[in-house]
Parts: sequence; structure tokens; C-alpha cells
Amino acid sequence: MFLTDPDVPIDTDHLERALRAIPMGRKNWMFCWTGLGARHVGIRQSPIVTRRLHGMKRYDCLVDVLQRVGQHPADRVSEITPRCWKALFAPNALRSPLHRQAP
Repeated sequence: MFLTDPDVPIDTDHLERALRAIPMGRKNWMFCWTGLGARHVGIRQSPIVTRRLHGMKRYDCLVDVLQRVGQHPADRVSEITPRCWKALFAPNALRSPLHRQAP
């Protein structure tokens, strides 16, 4: 793939470094108790790392996606993945009512 597409890097070192947070937190997640619990940890960590790699504000993206997920059509779920979300929704991200309050 990297031979035909110049945007694809030759190695995946940057991805491995980004995913390092998972092994670093292994002791914290040791007590997931089940395979299902461990799977849910992976499901939560993957979008967080992906948003970080795309240079997105994690809080803004998370608030927006959580507000959209209930009403977004299931056949267009790829639009709210971090890569597509940045292009489609980041400029007009939905905000929390708490966002307007002064700190």
C-alpha cells in the first residue's frame, strides 16, 4: 500500500507509540475480570488514541459524538469515527450546556 500511496507511512512506529498507553495502564486494567471487560477497554482506548493522532480536542469530539450517536443513522456510522468526524463536524461541533458557563 505504501508503494502506491505516498500518504501511507512505511512503518507503524507512530501508531505503536500512541498505543503504548494501553500496556502502560495494564495494572490499572488487570481487573477487567472478563474478556468482555478487556474488550470494552480496547473499544474505549481506540478512539481516544485515534483522536490524539489526528490532533483533535478529545473533549470537543467526545461531547459532539455522544450527542449525535442516538440520532445519527446507523448506516452512516462511519461519519462519526474520528477521521471522518474531523472533516464533517469539527467546525460546527455540538457543545455541552456547561461549555457556555464561565470557569
